Amino acid sequence: MFLRCKFLVKMVKGSQIFTPPTSVIFWFLIVCGITYGSDTDIFCLKSIKDSLEDPHNYLQSWNFNNKKEGFICNFIGVECWHPDENKVLNLRLSDMSLTGLFPNGIRNCTSLTGLDLSANNLSGTIPQNIATLLPFVTSLDLSSNQFSGVIPLSLANCTYINIIKLDQNQLSGQIPPQLALLPRLRTFTVSNNSLMGPVPNFANGHVTVNYSNNKGLCGPSLKPCPNN
Repeated sequence: MFLRCKFLVKMVKGSQIFTPPTSVIFWFLIVCGITYGSDTDIFCLKSIKDSLEDPHNYLQSWNFNNKKEGFICNFIGVECWHPDENKVLNLRLSDMSLTGLFPNGIRNCTSLTGLDLSANNLSGTIPQNIATLLPFVTSLDLSSNQFSGVIPLSLANCTYINIIKLDQNQLSGQIPPQLALLPRLRTFTVSNNSLMGPVPNFANGHVTVNYSNNKGLCGPSLKPCPNN
């Protein structure tokens, strides 16, 4: 299966006649295992566990002594692509009182599409290279934490993303206008922060937004922006 897929992807990349749409390339990457995990996904979860403080021991079930294929799929908060394969699909670690910085080791969960770290006590900034850390993310929920700093511009490079939730943090600065160009975005919420400046112009009209309690924001559905 892997060799056949490797051949097909090579054909797709090398073809000068046929340029496949993005959705087809994404299907090849996931189904054919170009982002295959196993050892890297195990290392990903190890690094996340080591980098976060877990006062209530919610991650105690993350026992890495088991060598059976798919054993990480039984960890709390971990959803796999297949129950017998160590490849993480979604990571849902909400409301666990976790403390620390954004876990950069997440980059080793190479097939991750959903990340939910909401309702914890995470602090620091959202990584500027978040699109590199989460290249295939479709849902990102970092709400109800203590993240500060700006919303990273590279978030606009997460072209598969459908949901962005950054509510109830300490974010400041302007919302990158480039987020309006995300083709699949359907939900964008940033309420209860300290953001300012114009909001993105989501011209397609299919994006549900929430900007409440950001007194410095202006633009569509809010107060008019100054002429300058």
